[in-house]
Amino acid sequence: MKFSEQWLREWVNPEISTQELVDKLTMAGLEVDGFEYLGDSFTGVVVGEIVAAEQHPDADKLQVCSINVGDASDEELQIICGAPNARKGIKVAVAMIGAVLPGDFKIKKAKLRGVHSFGMLCSETELNIGEGSDGIVELPLEAPLGQDLKQLLNLEDHVIDVDLTPNRGDCLGVRGIAREVGVLTQEDVNFVEPKAVASEVSDKLDIKLSAPQACPRYLGRVIKGVNPEAQTPQWMVQRIERSGVRSIDPVVDVTNYVLLEMGHPMHAFDLAKIDGAIDVRMAKKDEKLTLLDGQEVELTEDTLMIADSSKPLAIAGVMGGEHSGVNSETKDIFLESAYFDAIAIAGKARQYGLHTDASHRYERGVDYELQRTAMERATELLLEIVGGQPGAIIEAKDQSAMPEKRHLTLRRERIKRVVGVSFDDAQVEDILTRLGLGLTPADEGWDVSVPSFRFDIDNEESLIEELVRVYGYNNLPIRKPQGEMAMFMQNENRIFKDLLRELLVNRGYQEAITYSFVEPKLQAVLEPELKPLALMNPISSEMGVMRTNLLTGLVSAAKFNINRQQSRIRFFEMGLRFDTSGDELQQIPTLAGLLAGRRYTESWNGDARKVDFYDIKGDLEALLSTTKRRFEFKPSSKEILHPGQSADIVLGGKVVGYLGKLHPEIQQKVDLDLDAFVFEIDLEALSERELPKFAPLLKFPSIRRDLAVIVDETVKGGELIDFIVKIGGNLLTDAFIFDIYKGEHLDHGKKSVALAMTLRHPEKTLEDAEINSVVDKVVTGLEEEYRAVLRN
Repeated sequence: MKFSEQWLREWVNPEISTQELVDKLTMAGLEVDGFEYLGDSFTGVVVGEIVAAEQHPDADKLQVCSINVGDASDEELQIICGAPNARKGIKVAVAMIGAVLPGDFKIKKAKLRGVHSFGMLCSETELNIGEGSDGIVELPLEAPLGQDLKQLLNLEDHVIDVDLTPNRGDCLGVRGIAREVGVLTQEDVNFVEPKAVASEVSDKLDIKLSAPQACPRYLGRVIKGVNPEAQTPQWMVQRIERSGVRSIDPVVDVTNYVLLEMGHPMHAFDLAKIDGAIDVRMAKKDEKLTLLDGQEVELTEDTLMIADSSKPLAIAGVMGGEHSGVNSETKDIFLESAYFDAIAIAGKARQYGLHTDASHRYERGVDYELQRTAMERATELLLEIVGGQPGAIIEAKDQSAMPEKRHLTLRRERIKRVVGVSFDDAQVEDILTRLGLGLTPADEGWDVSVPSFRFDIDNEESLIEELVRVYGYNNLPIRKPQGEMAMFMQNENRIFKDLLRELLVNRGYQEAITYSFVEPKLQAVLEPELKPLALMNPISSEMGVMRTNLLTGLVSAAKFNINRQQSRIRFFEMGLRFDTSGDELQQIPTLAGLLAGRRYTESWNGDARKVDFYDIKGDLEALLSTTKRRFEFKPSSKEILHPGQSADIVLGGKVVGYLGKLHPEIQQKVDLDLDAFVFEIDLEALSERELPKFAPLLKFPSIRRDLAVIVDETVKGGELIDFIVKIGGNLLTDAFIFDIYKGEHLDHGKKSVALAMTLRHPEKTLEDAEINSVVDKVVTGLEEEYRAVLRN
């Protein structure tokens, strides 16, 4: 927002320089982008009068003018001028010899077609004070001769440009900026409080709120008999133009002036163009409106409109319509002042390719109690400039849709805890009261009433932020950070993810990070039994659903690398998969891996064999061994895996993962050129480990006994070991398989399993009878349970 420093100082005038003022605003969070001194644009330009103008003897388009500059010179100046409006009796801007104009253009004595010229008569563009370039500046006839043009045009002023954050809509007016300056400098603010204007005519329009949630308050007033030929006062033109708003006509200038002064947008309609009552409603289907800028827009049904009984008049909070706007023939006007909900206006200007001062403010929030004050202020100025007879203010209001005034609690201890320093009660009360907040003392601090113009203050921390920014961040004491060295509880059985990462990296894997949203078709191939969650607004069609497993990303990464001549792929990823099988979406931390290609890196003496099921099973067993928990591998029926080379990972009777080779059909569908082996396991199953327990070292020797039993091929080796451990008793300390034989001398469907058993007594050396008793018990049990036959 741009504003005139002179205008601001009429509201609050601290005894500080412009630079100090700018610094205070910036440090308080109202960052100043820059400021410009208007008097820098030119020097040496004074008021003069053309006392004679004669045709140049050798040029048809030039005149030889005699200029009286009063006390600035003892005699009249002769200046050559080619402006068509140069004539006797007008006051003009005279650049004297030695003057410097914008662009570092220095005025020197010149000779044009044989005639001397001692200066220059200037246009608005040449002085950079306006857009007029067709002729020289014509100054008011009452302008004193010889007066410095800077003084006449009031150019001893700065234009300050403040870059406000979206939450500070209360400062989009000189009123709000002045309030801030008053707090920062502890100066009183001269708030403009307009008096109520008495009604002189009975004319009024009925107002209907058809969309009260979007517009809960709307005020209107008729003013009859305005003077269409009136001119906007120069002081008002200067202020609005220095704020970046173009002067148009007195009525529009007044509404813009109130917008810039109070931060409240207003609009004036030509009363003669309004048919019946005012209706604040949503746009109808296929409705169109030609805006003030001449653009015709087709309105959408979610657009809030100001309309009459037969047609739309304006897009609420954005721009008025062309046919109902004020023009040079307007005699009677209808002035509006409304509160529109910020959400209802947000984005509407951009939707129609617009950005207006009104929409900029309404989108950020406008004071919902300021409408009547703005109406009275605008009426006051209009009657002063264009005259007329005002009617009564007509107000339509839906109190149930109006924002409620917020009340917050501010505690002394909370201030100290958040900021690190304590504030005196008097200091807190002074700062917050000057900011417009109402304070009532309470046991632990204050009950705070938040004013209607501060939409951004909605919790206790917001109040503390106000205290600190006004107090000054640079005034807070500097302290070195302090931290207490305190021990904290940490479960020894916890396994950190970094340990799992390190283990896999040491086994030749590389970590991959892929998107959580994946291609729907690829996801359906790799997880046909589970429907993924579709995204409402996907980045692209290739990223349309949330992944139900991590393999989708890993398979895509593997395919990308294989297509670039990578012959050895070892990837793993840790991330979330999104399970939609239950009533609610579950986000499950998961670890997945993929192997493909060569078992070892390519070398002159290396092994060229490809990876197989036992490679990935060995890597996974190394991973599982970190937990010291008893995992089981059982045949898997997962559709995407090869039925003869796959397994489920089971912990405590629950399937927590799987591993195996991708099914050849799946591999063909995803277009992988190498056989791929994959695993996926819930990270929760790997998050804890069994802690080792101390046992005294045994002094007595262990005894090993080997058995070879013939069983059905369908019997799993793991089941045999579990059974032996179960029935072996306390003397059995270990059991494992060291050989499996199939072939000659064995019946079809049979296999020989060689078992090793280790026995030890903690307090003595075992005797043969004790050893044989355990062995016989195991053999008998195997015979009964698995119809095992002891092999001789």
